[in-house]
Amino acid sequence: MSTAPTTENRPARARFGVRAARRKSLYTALAFISPWLVGLAVLTLYPIIASFYYSLCDYSVLQPARFIGPANYVDLMSDEVFWKGLWNTGYYAAFALPLGLVVSLGLALLLNTGVRGMALYRTFFFLPALVPLVALAVLWLWIFNGEQGVLNYLLSLLGIRGPGWLADPRWTKPALVIAGTWSVGQAIVIYLAGLQEVPVHLYEAADLDGAGWWDKIRHVTLPMISPVILFNLIMGIIGALQYFTVPYVMTPQGQPARSAYFYIMYLYDNAFVYLKMGYASAMAWVLFVIIILLTALALRLTARRVHYEGE
Repeated sequence: MSTAPTTENRPARARFGVRAARRKSLYTALAFISPWLVGLAVLTLYPIIASFYYSLCDYSVLQPARFIGPANYVDLMSDEVFWKGLWNTGYYAAFALPLGLVVSLGLALLLNTGVRGMALYRTFFFLPALVPLVALAVLWLWIFNGEQGVLNYLLSLLGIRGPGWLADPRWTKPALVIAGTWSVGQAIVIYLAGLQEVPVHLYEAADLDGAGWWDKIRHVTLPMISPVILFNLIMGIIGALQYFTVPYVMTPQGQPARSAYFYIMYLYDNAFVYLKMGYASAMAWVLFVIIILLTALALRLTARRVHYEGE
């Protein structure tokens, strides 16, 4: 004689069915994202782990790696070229980063107005960001030419004798800072997206209170787009510390007097010119730590000044 399932067994069976359905959904999701997971493991996680191991080795690529412990890191501390490259990179970041943030934000504010033909102006300012970096470097080589360059010609019209931008160690880094400011189109687009999200009623309330244009920018616009400013700041830190292509093309070997020999250029030379891959891996990890520390510092210093929607 068969008996119907008891009431006590039904919740247990229901829970088992829910768990089985969840596992099936999990396996299905993992199957769909498995190509990405495999790519992440092979193309990202493995190189990261391998680079840390090679940073502890004497590895020339052509021969098997030989474990030497932290010797590469110790050698970096007494490497004058390492400190020179770090100083040049820090100098560039200290000037190019704030200048780029201010210029891109200012242009975004201007491009957010209702002037006729604004779409054309936005395209005009974004186009330099689409120019390949090698072509951009060649263009700036012509602009900064000390004898026939466009910039010195314009300065001569004002009665100013322009310097030898890329021939004088005092002017190479300022020239690269100016060149770096040219490609702020991507930051402008991000700022414009943030400006479009600022509620209009806040500006209307500011107008009723008699606020001027500067007061509205200071007390309405900047607080509302502060997360966007923080994002561009962090991306700017990462980009400035990895500045490579433009100086590599414009100043071979960072000459004159290695005044434009940036950190990444020295890392590249160690890895692919001198075949000191273990030494280059150690440099890469030092740079990674510097970026993490500067990012954490930026987040800490701006924690009370960044306002997210809903807070």
